[in-house]
Amino acid sequence: MVKLSVIVPFYNVRQFAPDTLRSLKANAREDVEFLLVDDCSSDGTRDLLERAAEEVPGAVLLPHESNGGLATARNTGLDAARGTYLTFLDGDDWYAPGHCGRLLAAAERLGTDFVRVDHVQVTGRARQIHRMPHGRREVPLRPVDAILPADRSTSVDYPYAWAGIYHRRLLDSGVLRFRDGLRTAEDRPWIWRLHREAESFAVTSLHGVFYRRGVSSSLTQIGDVRQLDFLRAFDQVVEETSTHERAAELLPKAVRTYCAVMAHHLESIERFEPAVARTLRAESAAALRRLPQDILRATLTALGPERAARLRRVRRGQALTRSAAPMAAVPATRVHEEAAR
Repeated sequence: MVKLSVIVPFYNVRQFAPDTLRSLKANAREDVEFLLVDDCSSDGTRDLLERAAEEVPGAVLLPHESNGGLATARNTGLDAARGTYLTFLDGDDWYAPGHCGRLLAAAERLGTDFVRVDHVQVTGRARQIHRMPHGRREVPLRPVDAILPADRSTSVDYPYAWAGIYHRRLLDSGVLRFRDGLRTAEDRPWIWRLHREAESFAVTSLHGVFYRRGVSSSLTQIGDVRQLDFLRAFDQVVEETSTHERAAELLPKAVRTYCAVMAHHLESIERFEPAVARTLRAESAAALRRLPQDILRATLTALGPERAARLRRVRRGQALTRSAAPMAAVPATRVHEEAAR
């Protein structure tokens, strides 16, 4: 019987995949399967995965014939999963030895729909523990309550799908699926749906996931049109949250986070290709006009003068002014942590 399905999408990560695959081998158990989804890699990653399917106990290769992006690759894994519990890992990250066993033990001990964990961020040789932003641990909680307050970093600002374990009933009800085709920010509508629709969750202090930052092939490092999928992702968050019975409470948080992430991209607009920068400005303006205007006004007042002024100029269709010195890129983790400020 398979207790845990680990879904691991890979796309052109041949340099890092050996670390990932070694970590899976160090977590092999009779009741754990590793679903290796190759999203049509072209750099030799597929060869490594074919060998791993023979050498790593519980490994199954699921190849794509065309590249579909991370969300679609995760859905391929979900379709094939047999486990009572499910979790995720990205193809350039890795697990500490025995992490899967500890993760399963936490899920069975706590008995909730899902359990969230901390992680270790890896930047070059530096290691830093990032904690799930929720103070209460080892107790069952209502997920919808953990979305708030709007003016602080909360559980939905820690959207990493791989930082947790999820009971199969969430898959059977459709809650765990991702929006096909999203190339970035795919975790955002997913984490909001999880917190709106699941009945229980808990947080535990495990940090056996090692998340590699600053990878040159990562979309967070690339300024092309795929980055703009954050707009579609947050449109989905706002649209779905607006139909919730607690929409009046939750929408200010959704709008505030959307505006903070939008401001982050506009602050570093110079890194985008010129055509993509123009599209970012135009689509951001349209998004701001779509948002509930009373909530948007209150949000802009709370965001601070610089970010508010930038978003107001974009909304009016005015050109963004450049500061005397270019602004340093803000790490994605800081965007998550500062989204509520």
